This record gives sequence, structure tokens and C-alpha cells, in this order.
Amino acid sequence: MTIHLSILLFFPLVLATLGALAPRTLAPYGLLVGALVSLFYAVLMLFDFDTGSDRLQYLTDDKWIPSLGIRYTLGVDGLNLWLIGLTTLLFAASAIWICVRPPDSRVKLYAWWMGLAETAVLGAFMAQDLILFVLFFDLMLVPFYFLVGQWGGPDRVAATFKLVVYTLVGSLLMLAAAVATGVLAPGAEVTFSIQRLAAEQLGDGPQRWIFVAFALAFLIKMPAFPFHGWMPDGYRNMPLPVLAVFSAVLSKVAAYGFLRIVLPIFPDATQDFQLIMLLLALASVLYGSAQAFTQTNARLILGYSSMAQLGFITLGIFALDRAAQGAQGALLQAVNHGLVVAPLFLIIVLLAARTGGSEDIRDMGGIASRAPVLAALFMIVTLATLAMPGSANFVGEFLILLGVFNSKLVIALIASTGVILASVYALRMYIRAMHNRAGPTVTSAEMSLRDAVVLVPLVLAILAFAVYPQQAVKAGEPAVKSVTKAVTGTATR
Repeated sequence: MTIHLSILLFFPLVLATLGALAPRTLAPYGLLVGALVSLFYAVLMLFDFDTGSDRLQYLTDDKWIPSLGIRYTLGVDGLNLWLIGLTTLLFAASAIWICVRPPDSRVKLYAWWMGLAETAVLGAFMAQDLILFVLFFDLMLVPFYFLVGQWGGPDRVAATFKLVVYTLVGSLLMLAAAVATGVLAPGAEVTFSIQRLAAEQLGDGPQRWIFVAFALAFLIKMPAFPFHGWMPDGYRNMPLPVLAVFSAVLSKVAAYGFLRIVLPIFPDATQDFQLIMLLLALASVLYGSAQAFTQTNARLILGYSSMAQLGFITLGIFALDRAAQGAQGALLQAVNHGLVVAPLFLIIVLLAARTGGSEDIRDMGGIASRAPVLAALFMIVTLATLAMPGSANFVGEFLILLGVFNSKLVIALIASTGVILASVYALRMYIRAMHNRAGPTVTSAEMSLRDAVVLVPLVLAILAFAVYPQQAVKAGEPAVKSVTKAVTGTATR
């Protein structure tokens, strides 16, 4: 089957641009058509993809800036296949949400920035040239800067300032590191091909400082402790439909970057910094879980919960166990977390609408009896969040902990407490929001059909992934073992 990745990549931006040139009421539908085209292509890939191969498929490789050794190279393998599917699904859901619940002002511009955001995220996932990856990685920041700055909360100016300062520092470090990687690679000519750079290893010294630059950029983007200073203000002030895709997808680009770039290109430095990365990941799990338990703002509960989940994902990536179970669990958990956190943020929109605009769980409660469908959907997503047996999250966390147990027993034992804490703060949020005594401003009402059009398919996707996560594990296994082999030094069969 012929699948053109450029169509998958640029259709959201092209259709959003056409929508921005159309009348105001039609603008969101241009974004929706572009998002649905990309989703259709992603679904075709899921069915057509050869799960037994670790090679790039649907490859697009053309000259771009030949004098600098930069090529326009896109490809799909087990590392990014399901992340691309996740991205297209969630942006399509967000586009539907904008169609049924358009913003109060500047709808055209809002939809256009969302189209650019989807193209930037897809580009980062599909890029197989290091400079192309950096370009899309940095481009992701631009639409969210304007979406927060123009449609954000009352403290949006401070939030955008922190977001830009933190991420810009990481991005500039990564750009310098990417250029240095291509220039210092021991080949006859400068190249930024990720595959070629993985085959032509740098010396130990350059690997170490370049590793640090990439790691800082990715840890800031996640965010991970202690590089999360932008997160509280950013999460408080970002429009909730935008925050849904931001938290669900953008942080996964950082985790994916470790698997795509850091492990295969800097294997010696990865081994040298393994313990430090595991400790940072462990700190993210414990700090994020503790903060999520103490917060009352629903946005921040999910924000710190996401920090803890990204800590688990980082633990799996740097477990470096010979069977690569940790990395396989990390890849699966990246998809799981995206599927779960996006509908949770959209549910917060509905809960806030029933509490006079408050997002504090102390002002909620007493909704379940008159909104049983909303309560049921919220319960399903909550149980998936706390990794109940039978959920895909359970499989992901099990593989991660298994990999870390085989690598660093003490760290695995301490990290296991994060699973317990997750069940506490997730159930606490659900019970306070749905079953406690109703707050003074609460209006109990069932969700509308327009909201169900967005939420029900996302919950069905969670259930489908819980029933059969093996397909994602099977698709990612060859590629994950290939990248971890470079670090462990032995084939794992």
C-alpha cells in the first residue's frame, strides 16, 4: 500500500489554512477535515505496517539543503507508529471539540494554530534527519505560545514567559548539540541522518556533553523534576482543549527523542548517565505523585500526575535491561497516558461548567446521580489512570517495573510506591468531583450529545487498547530491541 507521509504531515496545516481563509463559521471544519485525513492515513498504517521488521517503512528521502548535509527524511517504524496514531486521534478529537464548542473569539486563528501544532508534532515524530527533528521540535512551541498568550487564563503573560524561557533554553542547547553531532561524526562528509549517525559512533568525550544537552531539552519538555518550573503556571492558564493535546502528546515527543536519538547515537554516554537519569526519573515519580495528592485544582492534579507518569516512562527507557522490557513498557505507556489524560482534561471542562467555572475539586461533587453517563465515562478513564489489572496502563507499568527490577532493584522497589500513590490521588479526584456532597454552585446535568461525540470515541479507544495491547507491543518490539542493543552491546532475542 502506498502511503505518502508528506500528506499525513502537512494536510492539517494546509486545511487549517484554507479554513482560516473561509468564513468564520467554516474555519473549524477546515481544521477537522485536515485532522481526519491524517487520522485516516494513520489508521491505514496501523493495518498495513509490517510488525516483524525494525526497518523504516513508508520512507520519504529527498534533498533539502545538500550543501549542509540536511535531507527531508521521514519514516515510520515501531518506535513512532502508535505515537503517530495517538497524535492524529487526539488532534481529530480536539478539532471536533472546537467545532462543537468554538472559542469565544478569533476562531479562525485558533483553528490555524491547532493545525500548525499537529503538523509540528507529526513532523517531530516522523523526522529521520537530526536537523529536521530539531526544526519540528522547536516549531511545536510556537502555536502553543500563541494559544496560551491569546486564549489563556488571567496569568497567561507570566505563563507564556516561563514556557518560552524554559523550552527555549533546552531547544538552543539541542540545536547546538545536533550541529555538533553532525560535524563531529567520523564520516567523510557532514551528515545528520539519524541512522547513519547511529552507525558512526562519536568518541566518549563528545558523546557525554552532547548527551547532556539533548537530555536537558527533553527533560524540560516532559517536564521532569527539577526542570518543571514552567508547568504549574502553564497548566493553570492554558485553554483546556489545548492542554488536552499538549499534555497527551507533546511530552511524548521528548520521551520518543530519548529512544530515537539518545540511545542509538550516544550509547556510551547513555550507560555513563544511566544512574543519574534513573534517579531523576524516580524523583519525578515521587514528587509528581506527592504533589498530585496535595492539589485541589483539577488541572494541577493531572499535571503532576503526568509528571509522575513521564517519570515511569523515563525509568523504562533507561532501565537498559537486556530483554528491553522496560523500554517496551515505556513506549506502550506513552500511548496509554496520552489516551487517558486527554479525555480527563475534557471532562474537567464539563465539570467546571457545572460548578460556575471553578476547577477546584472542593467546589464539585454530587453530580453522579444526575449524570450517570458522564460519571461512567469518568470512572473508566480514572481506573485506566491508576493502572487497574485488565487495563493497558497495567501492562505498560508492569513491563517498566519488570525492566527496572532486572536492572536496578532498589530503584524499582521505591518506584513501585508511585503505583500506590496513583490509585490514591486518582480515586480522590473522582470521588470529590462526582460523589461528595454537592458544592454550593453545582448544577447537576448529564453531558450533551455534542460532548459525547468527542468523549465516547476516546473512551472506546481506551477500552479497545486495554483489550488488545499486544498489537502495539508487537509492532514496537523489533525497533525497541534494535535501539537498546546499541547500549547493552548484545542482541536480545
